[in-house]
Amino acid sequence: MKRMDMIDSPSPPRRTRTTPLNDVAVTMAHGSGGKAAAALLDEVFMPAFGNPTSAGLPDAATLVVEAGQIAYTTDSFVVQPIRFPGASIGELAINGTVNDLAVSGAQPRWLTAGFILEEGFPIAELRAVVEDMRQAAELAGVQIVAGDTKVVPHGAADQIFINTSGIGVIPPGRTLGAERVRVGDRLIISGPIAAHGMAVMIARGNLAITAPITSDCAPLNHLVEALYSAVADEDVRWMRDATRGGVATVLNELANTSGQGVLLDEEAFTVEPAVRGACDMLGIDPLYVANEGCFIAVVDEANADKALVALRGSGAEQASVIGQVVSDPPGLVAVRNGFGGTRLVDMLVTDPLPRIC
Repeated sequence: MKRMDMIDSPSPPRRTRTTPLNDVAVTMAHGSGGKAAAALLDEVFMPAFGNPTSAGLPDAATLVVEAGQIAYTTDSFVVQPIRFPGASIGELAINGTVNDLAVSGAQPRWLTAGFILEEGFPIAELRAVVEDMRQAAELAGVQIVAGDTKVVPHGAADQIFINTSGIGVIPPGRTLGAERVRVGDRLIISGPIAAHGMAVMIARGNLAITAPITSDCAPLNHLVEALYSAVADEDVRWMRDATRGGVATVLNELANTSGQGVLLDEEAFTVEPAVRGACDMLGIDPLYVANEGCFIAVVDEANADKALVALRGSGAEQASVIGQVVSDPPGLVAVRNGFGGTRLVDMLVTDPLPRIC
């Protein structure tokens, strides 16, 4: 798959389909660039990702961007299993890139998608993953404008790997960074933690655990815009989505980079009962478990309540203030429990939950 053009055209020419896609599984021929590859493009990717101006498929997308800054990011997704409660690798690939743009202050606009397919991967499963991506992109309000497909021999990959890149437009006045946080600023999280990592871990089937845990995989850009609609740009200091390494790791990065301390309230975090039970059984602190549908924002103290109202009114009913920026201990993250005691929370050293994205 090459490019899905975004330039206006009154009546674009149609591609002539040369060979029907009769295969039930991906073959090496689908990566050859010939008729089999064209059939895969015409019958799997273009129905999902194409648009009225996608004919011709030149080698690069031409995008019209208003004056200002853009944000550009890329990510790769190798999660196993590729389908788990609440989402699939397809939804994860879209939402992961959308969220990286959103917490950078950008409004996500365009994505690219690159596929590495293992020989023998069922075409029906590929269609399902691509459809998941189409729906996720529609929900997030982004367009997939370019892509590529490669096929590798059986055993050289694990079913399907997806790389996505994304471009977003940063509205004037938005600036985020650890250097902007101030003592007294409040930390707000948009929802419950640890669901994604535990959902994937249980779905792998390596543990004798069953629990009704669903991944929180979701686009965050609409919530971020709701936050900015309620709080002045300069009063939103910093944002991150707490994916690999969880809340503890991203907040350690904040403390280390800013030179300030972070004091968390353990009882302010929401952890669903099934998620907490699974974490307890495995001896894993929920603060270190990956999330794919919540973000942490540092906002000016005076605007914390307004931020909460905006997030809760936009669907993040369990958004909460989880802590504040402090001067001591500098560069460290501490958690205060319900008994008044505190403990230091370090950055994740080893990953207890392999391949969660």
